[in-house]
Amino acid sequence: MANTWQLQRAKAELSKLIETSATKGPQTVTRHGRPAAVVLSAADYQRLTSRRHDFKAFLRRAPLHQLKLVRSRDAGRRVLL
Repeated sequence: MANTWQLQRAKAELSKLIETSATKGPQTVTRHGRPAAVVLSAADYQRLTSRRHDFKAFLRRAPLHQLKLVRSRDAGRRVLL
């Protein structure tokens, strides 16, 4: 089945449209031949809108103390600027 539905068909077969969005991914609803809306599953919506952690928060949560890291006191390499 195509992933594009005309508005009238989407209204008439709403249950099928919702089921298809859950099993086959987002479904586009058109009005007068132009995309008007996209129907997606609740799981897809949750994935798209869930809050993402930033890198700094990831580092704060990481158990780095278990790694026993030792900082090198060496001067490093010469860099020409």
